[in-house]
Amino acid sequence: MTPLLALLAASIAFVGGHFALSHPLRAPIVSRIGENGFRGIYSVVALATFAWVVLSYRAIGPGGSALWNGMGDAVWIAATIAMLPASVLLAGSFIRNPAMPAPGAEKLAAQEPHGVFTITRHPMMWSFAIWAGIHVLLSPTPRQLILAGAIAFLALVGAHMQDRKKEQLMGDAWAGWEAKTSFWPRFVGLLRAGVGAWVGGLLIWLLATYWHIHTVEIPAGVWRWIG
Repeated sequence: MTPLLALLAASIAFVGGHFALSHPLRAPIVSRIGENGFRGIYSVVALATFAWVVLSYRAIGPGGSALWNGMGDAVWIAATIAMLPASVLLAGSFIRNPAMPAPGAEKLAAQEPHGVFTITRHPMMWSFAIWAGIHVLLSPTPRQLILAGAIAFLALVGAHMQDRKKEQLMGDAWAGWEAKTSFWPRFVGLLRAGVGAWVGGLLIWLLATYWHIHTVEIPAGVWRWIG
């Protein structure tokens, strides 16, 4: 198997494992070993397949024919700006999110949309999708197209499937939440995302791009210009 095919197989396993365990296999597994046992299996499968993806991605190396030159300053500036709202969405997704598997989700869904949920009811998923799109924009190589494509597919198709699952699990509570929120992001509400989302988002934005320098040795974000 070539390294590129290995990455494709790993990506399919990563995405397929998430979908299979989150939807058709979840109920029968929970009925047999309980919620905690299911979470253990889910975590092991997710970590194992993700490790396979990372190792396969690195085995290919940074080479490969790019579809276009994504390394110009204009592209980097656009990518740096776009990663900020993605980071805000990610940080805000942990604040009173009714999609999280936690007690009281129905009460959270009954509230009026707040913070990043005035933008989309799937802020975490959209943050991953934006990340994927930015990486394709900057590095449109075969390995990046496979990895980013898998992440974007998992995020957006997963968000759609999450709505269907939550409709079954939460009934009217989730239906009401869907009626008050949007699947597609409406970034006009970004300034109303809240202090917590913005502070957390700025930290993620700065730290993730700084970490980028030390992991792939490519300066990203504002560090590309300020050193």
